[in-house]
Amino acid sequence: MTLQFETTPVATPPAWSALAARQPGGRMAASMAPALTGHPDGITRLLAGAHCVTTGQQPGLLGGPLYTLYKAATAIAIARRLDAVPVFWVAGDDHDFAEANHLWLLGSDNVPTKLTLRERPEDATSLPMYRERVGDDIEAIIAGVIAQSPPTEFRDRVMAQVREAYRPERSLAQAFAGLLAAWLGPHGLVVLDPTHRSVKERVVPLLLQSLERAGDLDAALAARARALSLAGSPTPVHVGDGATLVMVEGDLGRDRLVIAGTDFTTRRSGERLCLDDIRALASSQPERLSPNVLLRPVIEAAILPTVAYVGGPGELAYFPQCDPVYESLGVSPQARLGRWSARLVEPKVTKVLEKFSIRAQDLALPEGQLEARLVRDAIPTEATTAITTLRQTLATEYDRLREAAVAVDPTLRKPVESQRGQALAGVADVEKRIVHHLKQQNDILVQQVAKARANLMPLGKPQERVFGSVPFLIRYGTAFIDLVLTETEAWVATWPG
Repeated sequence: MTLQFETTPVATPPAWSALAARQPGGRMAASMAPALTGHPDGITRLLAGAHCVTTGQQPGLLGGPLYTLYKAATAIAIARRLDAVPVFWVAGDDHDFAEANHLWLLGSDNVPTKLTLRERPEDATSLPMYRERVGDDIEAIIAGVIAQSPPTEFRDRVMAQVREAYRPERSLAQAFAGLLAAWLGPHGLVVLDPTHRSVKERVVPLLLQSLERAGDLDAALAARARALSLAGSPTPVHVGDGATLVMVEGDLGRDRLVIAGTDFTTRRSGERLCLDDIRALASSQPERLSPNVLLRPVIEAAILPTVAYVGGPGELAYFPQCDPVYESLGVSPQARLGRWSARLVEPKVTKVLEKFSIRAQDLALPEGQLEARLVRDAIPTEATTAITTLRQTLATEYDRLREAAVAVDPTLRKPVESQRGQALAGVADVEKRIVHHLKQQNDILVQQVAKARANLMPLGKPQERVFGSVPFLIRYGTAFIDLVLTETEAWVATWPG
């Protein structure tokens, strides 16, 4: 296997000495054991008091995009260096079905292909993923993957893992967790289901505390957002509008609780609940309550012995907004680390890059721009020389003409400059026409660059944010996961001491 990874960092790595010195704020309760799957020794160590390095993601179909695998691999690599346990928090409370219902792969025709489990009607209840069943629709997804994949020696084994994890009666969250555990449990990963009742019972006291302090927290978060904005830092999560940090499953599904005087209402359905109502709900049905994006990392730090969280660029952008929540709930924040990020360059893409002497990052240019540049390099020397000379001559002579005209009448400046621009635009138009004809004569170049772009920048986005892991496992087997782990460990080994 001659795959190459080009690391594309999302954050500046910290010093190992600072990480090793951190002490976690929370501890692992033995009662949470039923919520854990994955590496048996890791689970035992975690329950015995070992520290952990955490990461997480909402469920994605068949394991989600590549960056999900990269997140987990980063947590594993860091945990090994710190003698900690890597833990993956499966955000099964998430209700964004549009993020969890599909898989992208590079089809047999070299075009990014989307396989969709099913669509959720706009008026449907916003079920969290731990309640959304896989269903019989999964058979069409599996058939689609097989149809779009080469018949390698690994395909049957990979699809057997998929079938085992994505059984129709399971929830999408359970299936996602099961596949992650199958892939990375042997490498030490522990997968946590935070929707399990044993975890919810640990979480609800913190949810209630945040509701009791909802007004103060809202004001503190608004002040923090203003301070970050003034400092030039992003504030991607909107705050300061009276919304609490707690979600509840109501009449329309998972819904945000909003301050309404001394009570609360659900944002979409308008159900009114007093604090006593919510306490009763927390006691009888704790699974119906969950944290929002700013409260989740705080809860994680409170109930797990985590020294660091591994996140992507989006998470790293909003984490600074969480600081008032840690302070209000008396929770020690974990370190915030950027995950490993990379481009996977397959042999067929390497050949194209080498053939045209281009870099992988060049494919991020808007479609057609790179091709035009490559074709432009093929313009006959005589034409290039003539165009360059004509451009320089026109610019120089029009500058002389402008000065002479202005000496006659200052109002002539703009007409001369306008004519100058038109003349230069005419030269550019001729150049474009030459390039256009060369592009037509270089269909092979255009097609090969388009194929390389479809592989590395599908839909104009980084490969890791679009394509799933399953197609690569089908092509390369478990050696693909081994290589990801090797590359990730090599990357964290470069961090400063």
